[in-house]
Amino acid sequence: MNRLGRRDMLRMGALAGVAPLVAAAEKRPLGPPAERPVGQVRRYTRLGRTGLEISDISFGATRLRRGGERLVHHALDLGVNYFDTAEGYTGGASENAMGRALAGRRHDVVLVSKTAAQADRDRDSLMRSLETSLRRLRTDYLDVFFSHAVNDVARLENPEWHEFVARAKEQGKIRFAGMSGHGGRLYECLDYAFDRDMVDVVLVAYNFGQDPTFFSRFTRGLDYVARQPDLPQALARAQALDVGVVVMKTLMGARLNDMRPYETDGTTFAQAAFRWVLSDEKVHGLIITMHSEEVIDEFLAASGTRGTTSEDLALLQRYAMLNGATYCRQACAECEGACPYGVPIPDIMRTRMYATDYGDPRYAREEYAKLEVNASACLGCSGQPCAGACPHEIPIDAFCAPTHRMLA
Repeated sequence: MNRLGRRDMLRMGALAGVAPLVAAAEKRPLGPPAERPVGQVRRYTRLGRTGLEISDISFGATRLRRGGERLVHHALDLGVNYFDTAEGYTGGASENAMGRALAGRRHDVVLVSKTAAQADRDRDSLMRSLETSLRRLRTDYLDVFFSHAVNDVARLENPEWHEFVARAKEQGKIRFAGMSGHGGRLYECLDYAFDRDMVDVVLVAYNFGQDPTFFSRFTRGLDYVARQPDLPQALARAQALDVGVVVMKTLMGARLNDMRPYETDGTTFAQAAFRWVLSDEKVHGLIITMHSEEVIDEFLAASGTRGTTSEDLALLQRYAMLNGATYCRQACAECEGACPYGVPIPDIMRTRMYATDYGDPRYAREEYAKLEVNASACLGCSGQPCAGACPHEIPIDAFCAPTHRMLA
C-alpha cells in the first residue's frame, strides 16, 4: 500500500516541501478525532451560463434506494439544493426514492439526471428514457439532462442526440443539456463538445490526485506528475465558454477510515479534499455520495471555504502516500491497449474501487455487470501483458482476476 509513496517520493527526495507537515501528522497521538462540527451549506454559486444557483457541495444519489428519502430531507434542511441522479443508479431505485423525497419541494431544487446515450441510439429511445426518469422523479422537467459516462467521441457525433436535446428543450422537458465522464478519452470528448458548443454543463471526475499542480508543489522531476495535464486545461476552456462545471470522485477512492487517525481539530480528510477542489475557481460545485446523516454533516462542514491549510495539505499528501499504489486514475488511460484480450482495465479498477474502497459490493456488481467486456480473460492469463503498463505503478496484473472473482 505504501509502495508508491515510499519508493517514488521519499527515495527521490520529492517530499522536501511537505515532509515537515507529514512528519507532524505522524507524531500526532492516534486517539479519537476531535468533535466534528455539524455543517450546512454556506455558499451557492452560479452554474455557468445556466444561471442556476447551486450549493457548492451537493447530493450525489449513486447509492440511493428506498428508505433513503430521509437523507434527501436531511440534506435539504441543511441547504443542499442540487441533486444528481441517473436512470441506472440502483436499477432505477435512486430516481424513485428521489421523486418521493422531493414531493412538494421540486421547485426548491436543481434536479438532474442522466442516460447512456450510445452512438447508435435514436431520438425516440432517448425520449423514452427521459420520460421514464421524469415519471420516477415525479416531475415534468429536469434542470439538466446529461449524456452519461461519455468516453467515446462517436457518442457525441450521433445526430440523434442533438435532435433529441432540441426536441426535449422545445417541449420543456429539460432546461439544459450536458455530458458526464471520467474515462480515458474524457479530454478528447470535452474538446469535441466545447468546439461545437454542445453542452451547458459538464460533470467530470476531479481530485487532488489528478492535477499535476498538487504534486508539483512538493516534487520536481517525477514523470508521473505530468501525465495528466489536460483536465485543468479543459476546465479552463469550460470557464472561458461559461459552461457549468460540477465535479465528482473528489476523494480519490474514498478510503475515509484510513485517515481517521491523522485527523485533528475537527478537520477531516474529506473536508480537506473538498476545500482543495473548491479552491479552484473553474469549479462551480461538487457532488458526493451522501449515504448517512453523519457524512452529510461532515461533508457540509467544508461548504463556503476557499483555499487549503497546511493541515489540509498534510492530510491529502498522507492519503496519496497510503493509497497511491492502488488508486486508479481512470482518466489517465496509459494502460489502454495493454491487454491483448481487450479487457477495459480502468473500468475493472473502477468497479474494484466501488467494492473495496467505497464499501458497496452491491453497486460494484451492478456496474461490473454493465461492462461489455469483463475481466474473465484474466483468470487464465499470466498477467504479463499488463504488468508494468501503469505509469503510476499500480500492479494491474494483481487486481483484475481477483476483481472478476469478487464481482462476476
